[in-house]
Amino acid sequence: MTDPDGDDPDPEDAGDDDRTEGTFLVTAAEASSAVLRNVETGQVHTLSSNPGVERGEVVEGAVAPDPPLEVSYQLIETESRRSVPIERSPEPPTAHSVDLAADQAVGDLTREPRAGTGEVHVLTVPEDGTDEAVADVLDDDEQLRARAARLGVDRVEIRSAPGVVSVRYLP
Repeated sequence: MTDPDGDDPDPEDAGDDDRTEGTFLVTAAEASSAVLRNVETGQVHTLSSNPGVERGEVVEGAVAPDPPLEVSYQLIETESRRSVPIERSPEPPTAHSVDLAADQAVGDLTREPRAGTGEVHVLTVPEDGTDEAVADVLDDDEQLRARAARLGVDRVEIRSAPGVVSVRYLP
């Protein structure tokens, strides 16, 4: 890309045509680089430098390819950054979640919008496998955070009772 005078392009403008705006989950972060995944499309962007982001953060902004090879990216705009805590609550699932679980087979999942903002996922599990199911859910923190980012919520809460696991995406 050169200007009409034949001069080299301005490096500050490089990649603007290819910029991608969105909500990104930081899936890896080192001192010299980071990896962002677009939570809507799943596209992965490896940053050539780390602008100060940390693994697990949600970044709303824009990335653009690094010139000239365009195999890595730069975070060129940041609208917001936030962390999404994931916590296991000592509270049992709500009565509504327990009722949903009672109406479905073991292994089934029901997704329901919350009143206001967010979503609740209710999973029916074998009664003797509840702790293992909760551990599996907690181990998948990247997917929990990505879903929270897509839903525009700020935290994830896991509740359980024998045979029921409730994942609440909360404002």
